[in-house]
Amino acid sequence: MSLRRKKARFAANPILDSMSTAVMCLNESLELLYLNPACEVLLGVSARHCGTDPVHKAIPELGRYSSLFRQAIDNGAAYTQREVRLRRNNRQPVNVDCVVTPYTDTDGQANLLLEFLSLEQHLRISREAQMRNQNQANREMLRGLAHEIKNPLGGLRGAAQLLAGQIADAELKDYTGVIIREADRLQRLVDDMLGPRKPPQKKQMNVHEALEHVRQLVSVDLSGSIQIVRDYDPSIPDFEADRSQLIQIFLNLFGNAVNAVGESGNIVLRTRTQRLFTIGAVQHRLVIRVDIQDDGPGIPEELRPKIFHPMVTSRADGHGMGLPIAQYLVHLHGGIIECASRPGETLFSVFLPLDPDRGEIQ
Repeated sequence: MSLRRKKARFAANPILDSMSTAVMCLNESLELLYLNPACEVLLGVSARHCGTDPVHKAIPELGRYSSLFRQAIDNGAAYTQREVRLRRNNRQPVNVDCVVTPYTDTDGQANLLLEFLSLEQHLRISREAQMRNQNQANREMLRGLAHEIKNPLGGLRGAAQLLAGQIADAELKDYTGVIIREADRLQRLVDDMLGPRKPPQKKQMNVHEALEHVRQLVSVDLSGSIQIVRDYDPSIPDFEADRSQLIQIFLNLFGNAVNAVGESGNIVLRTRTQRLFTIGAVQHRLVIRVDIQDDGPGIPEELRPKIFHPMVTSRADGHGMGLPIAQYLVHLHGGIIECASRPGETLFSVFLPLDPDRGEIQ
């Protein structure tokens, strides 16, 4: 069978196409037979562009392993190459484990199956699962704490109201007014800590409309020395989301960026789509990625693992609830927030599924 016919047979395989694992197939001459979509995304290449080129030409980074691939075919022995670091076109390098398995096709020809297991993806999924569990534990703790606070708070407020009705002295009534106002303020603070009580009221909307709404709100009080750069992908389609909750998410993240840069600096708002992105146990065919990036001093290293925990903040006037609430709202939309920070750059990325009902369980 010709190489082109073999390649066409692979391309028609829906099982390989739908796999979340990056898969590549080579013939006995180490020429490309097939790249699945997950492999295209991982390596940053196009199967159509690669054609039927030898692997060392199509994926130069794999060229140094050609002799090992040849030995695997000649000996019929599978092996795993650990911690392979692959450079990619205009993207950060990726570390993978490469599982190499020789097999014989229906025509009796020796071929090679390569599976690339992204170490970063496994670590990210593990961190995400840990974060979700921690978030759930935090919310249970906050619910219990809120119950313990709100009950006596209601009694305190009621007593102050009764006392105000028994006091004729206007000055003393002012004191009961202070008690009532402070009790109300604490009630609002507790409610803010718990976040929304209703599930998202999702409707079709455009992510840029929410971002622009937040940008306009925040820009009113911005210093003229703070520059906002908008880098939007206009091809992103509308999707189902709760507009008010999405605005709250971006407002919290944008507000943090403004506080980080201080009197002068740069903030970037960026939107993109990302294919075959895994959130929890679900692989989504397409997600929206919203980046909010600033060039402030960065998050202190000791705080980075804890920034999504309640009451964690580096600001003297902060209450440490903005990020936990944003994370909770993103989780309600089936998404995740990721953060990367170093001195001079902090990047928060929000990932929201465009196909929340069409994910594939891994």
